[in-house]
Amino acid sequence: MLSARSLFQEIHDDDQAFRLFCSIAAKGEDQGGWENGRIARLVPDPVLAPKVARHGADEDKHGRIFKALLHKRGLAERDVPDDTDYTMILERQGIGLAHARLRRDEPLTERDVITYLAHSRVTEQRASEQMLMLKKVFGDHPELGRAVRMISNDEDNHLAFCHEELLRLAYHGHGRAILDTLQATARAEIRTYRDVSLAVMAHLGELLRWPRAKSAALAAGIHAVYAYERAGGWRRMTTLRMPARLNALGGPAPHEPAPHEQFA
Repeated sequence: MLSARSLFQEIHDDDQAFRLFCSIAAKGEDQGGWENGRIARLVPDPVLAPKVARHGADEDKHGRIFKALLHKRGLAERDVPDDTDYTMILERQGIGLAHARLRRDEPLTERDVITYLAHSRVTEQRASEQMLMLKKVFGDHPELGRAVRMISNDEDNHLAFCHEELLRLAYHGHGRAILDTLQATARAEIRTYRDVSLAVMAHLGELLRWPRAKSAALAAGIHAVYAYERAGGWRRMTTLRMPARLNALGGPAPHEPAPHEQFA
Protein backbone atom coordinates (compact mmCIF):
# COMPACT_ATOMS: atom_id res chain seq x y z
CA MET A 1 0.00 0.00 0.00
CA LEU A 2 1.30 3.45 -0.97
CA SER A 3 1.50 5.99 1.83
CA ALA A 4 3.59 9.05 2.62
CA ARG A 5 5.33 7.07 5.37
CA SER A 6 6.26 4.13 3.15
CA LEU A 7 7.35 6.41 0.31
CA PHE A 8 9.64 8.59 2.43
CA GLN A 9 11.01 5.55 4.25
CA GLU A 10 11.93 4.02 0.90
CA ILE A 11 13.70 7.23 -0.13
CA HIS A 12 15.54 7.39 3.20
CA ASP A 13 16.70 3.79 2.99
CA ASP A 14 18.32 4.15 -0.46
CA ASP A 15 21.56 6.17 -0.59
CA GLN A 16 21.09 7.55 -4.10
CA ALA A 17 17.43 8.47 -3.59
CA PHE A 18 18.27 10.13 -0.27
CA ARG A 19 21.16 11.96 -1.95
CA LEU A 20 18.85 13.35 -4.64
CA PHE A 21 16.15 14.31 -2.13
CA CYS A 22 18.54 16.16 0.19
CA SER A 23 20.38 17.81 -2.71
CA ILE A 24 17.13 19.21 -4.10
CA ALA A 25 16.14 20.43 -0.63
CA ALA A 26 19.58 21.97 0.06
CA LYS A 27 19.63 23.83 -3.25
CA GLY A 28 16.19 25.29 -2.64
CA GLU A 29 17.16 26.43 0.85
CA ASP A 30 20.44 27.92 -0.41
CA GLN A 31 18.56 29.88 -3.06
CA GLY A 32 16.09 31.13 -0.46
CA GLY A 33 18.94 32.17 1.81
CA TRP A 34 20.63 34.16 -0.94
CA GLU A 35 17.37 35.83 -2.01
CA ASN A 36 16.40 36.87 1.51
CA GLY A 37 19.93 38.05 2.22
CA ARG A 38 19.86 40.33 -0.82
CA ILE A 39 16.35 41.56 -0.02
CA ALA A 40 17.39 42.38 3.54
CA ARG A 41 20.15 44.62 2.15
CA LEU A 42 17.81 46.37 -0.29
CA VAL A 43 14.74 46.88 1.94
CA PRO A 44 14.64 50.52 3.06
CA ASP A 45 12.43 49.73 6.09
CA PRO A 46 14.77 49.44 9.12
CA VAL A 47 12.20 47.38 11.04
CA LEU A 48 11.51 44.91 8.23
CA ALA A 49 15.12 44.43 7.10
CA PRO A 50 16.38 42.45 10.14
CA LYS A 51 13.34 40.15 9.95
CA VAL A 52 14.10 39.40 6.32
CA ALA A 53 17.73 38.81 7.27
CA ARG A 54 16.61 36.35 9.95
CA HIS A 55 14.48 34.60 7.33
CA GLY A 56 17.53 34.28 5.10
CA ALA A 57 19.71 33.03 7.95
CA ASP A 58 17.15 30.32 8.68
CA GLU A 59 17.13 29.21 5.03
CA ASP A 60 20.94 29.09 4.99
CA LYS A 61 20.83 26.99 8.16
CA HIS A 62 18.37 24.56 6.57
CA GLY A 63 20.66 24.14 3.57
CA ARG A 64 23.55 23.31 5.91
CA ILE A 65 21.38 20.83 7.77
CA PHE A 66 20.50 18.89 4.61
CA LYS A 67 24.18 18.85 3.62
CA ALA A 68 25.11 17.61 7.10
CA LEU A 69 22.60 14.77 6.80
CA LEU A 70 24.26 13.77 3.53
CA HIS A 71 27.71 14.01 5.11
CA LYS A 72 26.64 11.75 7.95
CA ARG A 73 25.78 9.06 5.39
CA GLY A 74 29.10 9.59 3.58
CA LEU A 75 27.28 11.12 0.61
CA ALA A 76 28.14 14.21 -1.42
CA GLU A 77 25.68 16.65 -2.92
CA ARG A 78 24.78 15.98 -6.52
CA ASP A 79 23.65 18.20 -9.36
CA VAL A 80 19.94 18.92 -9.23
CA PRO A 81 17.98 18.26 -12.45
CA ASP A 82 16.60 21.47 -13.94
CA ASP A 83 13.03 20.15 -13.94
CA THR A 84 13.14 19.78 -10.14
CA ASP A 85 14.31 23.37 -9.46
CA TYR A 86 11.09 24.77 -7.94
CA THR A 87 12.51 28.21 -7.15
CA MET A 88 13.96 28.92 -10.58
CA ILE A 89 10.92 27.57 -12.43
CA LEU A 90 8.75 30.02 -10.49
CA GLU A 91 11.16 32.85 -11.30
CA ARG A 92 11.04 32.06 -15.01
CA GLN A 93 7.27 32.62 -14.81
CA GLY A 94 7.79 36.08 -13.34
CA ILE A 95 6.84 35.03 -9.82
CA GLY A 96 8.69 36.75 -6.99
CA LEU A 97 11.60 39.14 -7.38
CA ALA A 98 13.92 38.17 -10.22
CA HIS A 99 17.54 37.48 -9.38
CA ALA A 100 18.58 40.13 -11.90
CA ARG A 101 16.60 42.68 -9.86
CA LEU A 102 18.15 41.53 -6.61
CA ARG A 103 21.68 41.85 -7.99
CA ARG A 104 21.15 45.56 -8.63
CA ASP A 105 22.07 47.76 -5.71
CA GLU A 106 18.82 49.70 -5.85
CA PRO A 107 16.44 50.02 -2.87
CA LEU A 108 13.27 47.97 -3.19
CA THR A 109 10.00 49.80 -3.75
CA GLU A 110 6.87 49.16 -1.71
CA ARG A 111 5.53 47.18 -4.68
CA ASP A 112 8.70 45.06 -4.65
CA VAL A 113 8.17 44.36 -0.95
CA ILE A 114 4.58 43.25 -1.63
CA THR A 115 5.83 40.96 -4.40
CA TYR A 116 8.43 39.45 -2.06
CA LEU A 117 6.02 38.93 0.84
CA ALA A 118 3.23 37.50 -1.35
CA HIS A 119 5.67 35.07 -2.96
CA SER A 120 6.93 34.06 0.47
CA ARG A 121 3.43 33.71 1.90
CA VAL A 122 2.49 31.21 -0.84
CA THR A 123 5.73 29.23 -0.92
CA GLU A 124 6.06 29.13 2.87
CA GLN A 125 2.53 27.68 3.05
CA ARG A 126 3.77 24.84 0.88
CA ALA A 127 6.96 24.45 2.89
CA SER A 128 5.08 24.46 6.20
CA GLU A 129 2.71 21.75 4.97
CA GLN A 130 5.50 19.61 3.58
CA MET A 131 7.52 19.83 6.78
CA LEU A 132 4.46 18.98 8.86
CA MET A 133 4.07 15.82 6.78
CA LEU A 134 7.76 14.99 7.22
CA LYS A 135 7.47 15.64 10.95
CA LYS A 136 4.63 13.12 11.17
CA VAL A 137 6.77 10.54 9.40
CA PHE A 138 10.22 11.27 10.86
CA GLY A 139 9.60 13.45 13.92
CA ASP A 140 10.80 10.71 16.28
CA HIS A 141 13.43 9.27 13.95
CA PRO A 142 16.84 8.98 15.68
CA GLU A 143 18.72 10.33 12.63
CA LEU A 144 16.27 12.82 11.12
CA GLY A 145 13.88 13.77 13.90
CA ARG A 146 15.72 16.76 15.36
CA ALA A 147 16.42 18.28 11.95
CA VAL A 148 12.85 17.84 10.75
CA ARG A 149 11.35 19.34 13.91
CA MET A 150 13.70 22.34 13.78
CA ILE A 151 13.02 23.11 10.12
CA SER A 152 9.27 22.64 10.58
CA ASN A 153 9.24 25.15 13.44
CA ASP A 154 11.21 27.64 11.36
CA GLU A 155 8.85 27.29 8.39
CA ASP A 156 5.89 27.99 10.66
CA ASN A 157 7.68 31.13 11.87
CA HIS A 158 8.31 32.24 8.29
CA LEU A 159 4.65 31.78 7.42
CA ALA A 160 3.56 33.74 10.49
CA PHE A 161 5.95 36.55 9.52
CA CYS A 162 4.41 36.77 6.03
CA HIS A 163 0.85 36.93 7.38
CA GLU A 164 1.71 39.67 9.86
CA GLU A 165 3.67 41.84 7.42
CA LEU A 166 1.11 41.54 4.62
CA LEU A 167 -1.70 42.45 7.02
CA ARG A 168 0.28 45.48 8.12
CA LEU A 169 0.64 46.60 4.49
CA ALA A 170 -3.04 45.89 3.81
CA TYR A 171 -3.95 48.15 6.76
CA HIS A 172 -1.98 50.92 5.06
CA GLY A 173 -4.03 50.70 1.87
CA HIS A 174 -2.36 48.00 -0.20
CA GLY A 175 -5.06 45.34 0.15
CA ARG A 176 -6.02 45.14 -3.53
CA ALA A 177 -2.42 44.86 -4.74
CA ILE A 178 -1.70 42.20 -2.12
CA LEU A 179 -4.73 40.10 -3.05
CA ASP A 180 -4.01 40.31 -6.78
CA THR A 181 -0.38 39.32 -6.24
CA LEU A 182 -1.28 36.47 -3.91
CA GLN A 183 -3.79 35.05 -6.37
CA ALA A 184 -1.43 35.22 -9.35
CA THR A 185 1.36 33.68 -7.28
CA ALA A 186 -0.81 30.85 -5.93
CA ARG A 187 -2.10 29.90 -9.38
CA ALA A 188 1.43 29.71 -10.75
CA GLU A 189 2.69 27.86 -7.66
CA ILE A 190 0.19 25.01 -7.85
CA ARG A 191 1.13 24.35 -11.49
CA THR A 192 4.82 24.49 -10.65
CA TYR A 193 4.42 22.25 -7.63
CA ARG A 194 2.58 19.69 -9.78
CA ASP A 195 5.26 19.74 -12.49
CA VAL A 196 8.17 19.61 -10.05
CA SER A 197 6.52 16.82 -8.05
CA LEU A 198 6.07 14.76 -11.22
CA ALA A 199 9.71 15.37 -12.15
CA VAL A 200 11.02 14.45 -8.70
CA MET A 201 8.95 11.25 -8.64
CA ALA A 202 10.20 10.34 -12.13
CA HIS A 203 13.84 10.77 -11.09
CA LEU A 204 13.29 8.85 -7.86
CA GLY A 205 11.44 6.14 -9.75
CA GLU A 206 14.47 5.60 -11.97
CA LEU A 207 16.81 5.39 -8.99
CA LEU A 208 14.52 3.07 -7.03
CA ARG A 209 13.45 1.05 -10.08
CA TRP A 210 9.78 1.42 -9.40
CA PRO A 211 7.45 -0.69 -11.50
CA ARG A 212 5.39 1.21 -14.05
CA ALA A 213 2.20 0.69 -12.06
CA LYS A 214 3.67 2.30 -8.94
CA SER A 215 4.97 5.32 -10.85
CA ALA A 216 1.58 5.70 -12.52
CA ALA A 217 -0.22 5.56 -9.17
CA LEU A 218 2.05 8.24 -7.70
CA ALA A 219 1.60 10.45 -10.77
CA ALA A 220 -2.17 10.03 -10.51
CA GLY A 221 -2.01 11.14 -6.88
CA ILE A 222 -0.05 14.27 -7.84
CA HIS A 223 -2.59 15.10 -10.55
CA ALA A 224 -5.41 14.58 -8.04
CA VAL A 225 -3.80 17.09 -5.63
CA TYR A 226 -3.50 19.58 -8.49
CA ALA A 227 -7.15 19.07 -9.45
CA TYR A 228 -8.19 19.81 -5.86
CA GLU A 229 -5.98 22.88 -5.69
CA ARG A 230 -7.11 24.18 -9.06
CA ALA A 231 -10.76 23.72 -8.06
CA GLY A 232 -10.31 26.00 -5.04
CA GLY A 233 -7.70 24.56 -2.72
CA TRP A 234 -5.29 27.27 -3.88
CA ARG A 235 -7.31 29.82 -1.91
CA ARG A 236 -5.76 28.59 1.36
CA MET A 237 -2.57 30.24 0.10
CA THR A 238 -4.19 33.65 -0.41
CA THR A 239 -6.05 34.20 2.85
CA LEU A 240 -4.50 36.33 5.58
CA ARG A 241 -5.07 36.09 9.31
CA MET A 242 -3.19 37.48 12.26
CA PRO A 243 -0.91 34.64 13.41
CA ALA A 244 -0.68 33.29 16.92
CA ARG A 245 3.11 33.79 16.67
CA LEU A 246 3.48 37.57 16.55
CA ASN A 247 6.86 39.04 15.63
CA ALA A 248 7.98 35.51 14.81
CA LEU A 249 11.21 36.70 13.19
CA GLY A 250 11.86 39.61 15.53
CA GLY A 251 15.02 39.64 17.58
CA PRO A 252 18.17 37.59 17.02
CA ALA A 253 18.03 33.96 15.98
CA PRO A 254 18.17 31.63 19.01
CA HIS A 255 21.63 30.24 19.66
CA GLU A 256 21.97 26.72 18.36
CA PRO A 257 24.94 24.41 17.81
CA ALA A 258 26.27 24.43 14.26
CA PRO A 259 24.53 21.89 11.98
CA HIS A 260 27.64 19.72 11.72
CA GLU A 261 27.65 19.46 15.53
CA GLN A 262 23.96 18.55 15.64
CA PHE A 263 23.65 16.10 12.80
CA ALA A 264 27.11 14.86 11.87
